Order: sequence, then structure tokens, then C-alpha cells
Amino acid sequence: MTNQQLIERRRKALGPAYSHFYDKPLHLVKGQGVWMWDDQGKRYLDCYNNVASVGHCHPHVVEALCGQARTLNTHTRYLHENVVGFAETLASKMPGELSVCMPVCTGTEANDLAVQIARVATGRHGCIVAEHSYHGNSTLVHDLSTSERFGDPDPDWLATVEPPDTYRGPFREGENDLGAKYAGLVSKSIQKLEARGHQLAVFMVESAWENQGIMQAPQDYLNHAAAFVRDAGGLVVADEVQSGYCRMGAHWWGFKHYDIIPDIVTLGKPMGNGHPLGAVVTTPAIVEKFAERYEYFNTFGGNPVSAAVGQAVIEVIDNENLLANATEVGAYLEGQLQELADRYDMIGELRGRGLFWGLDLVSDPDTREPISKEELRRITTDAAKQGTLVATMGRYGNVMKIRPPLVFSRDNVDHLINALDTVFARAN
Repeated sequence: MTNQQLIERRRKALGPAYSHFYDKPLHLVKGQGVWMWDDQGKRYLDCYNNVASVGHCHPHVVEALCGQARTLNTHTRYLHENVVGFAETLASKMPGELSVCMPVCTGTEANDLAVQIARVATGRHGCIVAEHSYHGNSTLVHDLSTSERFGDPDPDWLATVEPPDTYRGPFREGENDLGAKYAGLVSKSIQKLEARGHQLAVFMVESAWENQGIMQAPQDYLNHAAAFVRDAGGLVVADEVQSGYCRMGAHWWGFKHYDIIPDIVTLGKPMGNGHPLGAVVTTPAIVEKFAERYEYFNTFGGNPVSAAVGQAVIEVIDNENLLANATEVGAYLEGQLQELADRYDMIGELRGRGLFWGLDLVSDPDTREPISKEELRRITTDAAKQGTLVATMGRYGNVMKIRPPLVFSRDNVDHLINALDTVFARAN
């Protein structure tokens, strides 16, 4: 069977709503560590996949999954030590009073549950998210995902705020008090909600601002913003589905880079290394308010197999010193990407931390005019032909996303840079 025939079968079987990376869809059949192989045996360096956080098919994770699946799988209405032990281990990685873990299956479920909890705990309904955000695809969090709106109006209980983009935003590098200025926009969004008759329950923030194009906020931004939110009676929800689990180096969690402790943390993608696993982590006081009104049950959230997988992923991170690796290799990657940016005017700004980077690509470095989505797709398709997988994102579809597994090495960095050097030389 040809790949074109498989594409046609897929469209009929799954429907037309699914998309592909690259101009020629890849038919991947195998993964190991940082590598994946297609149906023709060609090898690709995976510099995109946030799911296989400790590397594709890590043997310790696979054994944990298979071992528990051979023994028992059930749900949280029965006692099981795996579930409790995993929740305790995950909570041990959290700061402050963040000590209660509610396991779910996906980041979408985590964000949905977090908003439900916050609304009950505060007795309020309003939400604030960054413009061009993505927080999932349930009915509730789809409303929070403004990048998916496609012309539909926002609900009146939602207000959006410009992300702290000091390269393209309303306040730019070189100005004074950037953190306070961007936080002031959060205060204005609170006022907009109140003018519509909604009190603030949730300020949901993703500390890499990945969907907006990846950015580093001014250091004091989140603390200023959190002060406005809490003064208004709301809670800060940190969406760590993409920025957590050591991805940004130096800390387990993206929010730690800003010296803030959220009220609720949501997790997903990298927790299970490919197995569907997510969680909400919050404080005893907040979850007790929720439990006064509601029982929570999720048939698959917190099953013993998923808990065994989640525990194994954390063990791999700790035993293989992957936080240190993300920090050290991330610093090397940053240096190599900066050298690449110095060579090519097309790279307007290098944005990110650790092993989570974006290249903001421009057609004119002076005006910062973004290249088109179509041009970036051609570039990422060319990179795939070089055996290197990167992706596109950002409000204008012009940011190249680089997000390799935590086991990425300096040699892998060199492979990536050589491939990007080739494709940028062709694109210039």
C-alpha cells in the first residue's frame, strides 16, 4: 500500500478535520530515544515532540507500563498503592502548599477541571487568558483557546490579555517597567469582566507562551499580574502542559523561572512519555472547598497503569539527571542557535529557555514583518527532508518551534544546527 492510499483511507476513517505536518506527510513506524524512522527506513531527529519527554520507547517506562498492565488495571474507587505513590511523588516536586494531585488523562481534562475547581473555590465565574492562547479542546477550555476561535465571539465571561511579547507587543525591549506595563493589561482585563457583570475566578497562564510564539516575559511580570488577580479574588492557574517537566531547564516547572507559586497547576503531555496522562495539582484548602460541593471521578484518570507510567517517567528524569541535561544541553543549544541567528537576517529573534525554543522568522529585520505561514511550512518541510523534525507556531504562523526530548545531547544539537543551516541558506 502506498502512503497516498493510506492518506485516503485515513481521511475516510478519521474524517477531514485532521491535518499533517509538512508538505509530504510522514509515515512514522518506529521511535527510540531522540530518533524516529519512517516506513522506508529513513531516520529523523525529533526536535518537536513534547510527548516523548524522556525519549521514545524508554525501556524503564515501557516495562512499568507492561508490568502493571499484566497485573491489574482499574480505577480510583478501589485502593491502589501505585496511584497514591505517584501522587505523592509528583507533589514532592511542587513548591509551597501545592500538595494535592488529581490525576486525569490529558491536558485538556486538567485545564477543564482546574477551571471548575477555581470557580467553586472562589464563587466566581470570569476567566482571563492570553490572546491567541491554546488550553485544550473540551467545550469549556475550547472557549479559553482563543487561537481556535476562527471568528467566533468570545463568551462574555472571558477576557483576553496581550501576552508579554517584548519583541512584537505594545511594550518593547528598551522601555522601562515592562513587567508592570504588561501586568497593567491584566488589571484592565479584570475591569472589563467586572463591567460585564463577571467577577474573576481564573487567570490561566502558560509560562512559555508557546502558542503565542514562545517568549520570555519580564522577570517581574507574573508576580505583578498575580497580585492584581488575587486582589480581585481570583486564582492563578499555571498551565504547565508544555512548559513543565524540566523542559525549560533549571527548574521542574516553567513558572519557577518567575519566582511565583500558582494556586493551581495543570499538567499533561510529557507526564506519560506517550501514554495519556495528566493531572491537576493544588492546595488542600482549595480542593476542600471543591469537595464540599462535588465528588470528582474519572474512569481512566488515576488508573494503576497510568500511575506506574507516571512514576517511571519521574524516576527516569531523576536517575538520568535529565533536569541537569536540559539545563546544560539547553545552554549549548541556545549558543548554537544564537550563532545561527547572527548569520541569517531571517531570524528576527531567538526566544525560549532550556530545550524549548522558537525562532521568530521575518521577511524584513527592520520592520519585523513576519514571513508567511506558507514560507515557514516550506522551510520545515525542507528540514524534514534533511532528517530533522521541527514545527510551526505563533500568532502569525512564523515561529519555528524546537522542543526536543530531555535526553537531547550536544551531538544532537550539532545535527539540528547543521540541518537548519542548510535550510536557511536555501531560504535566504
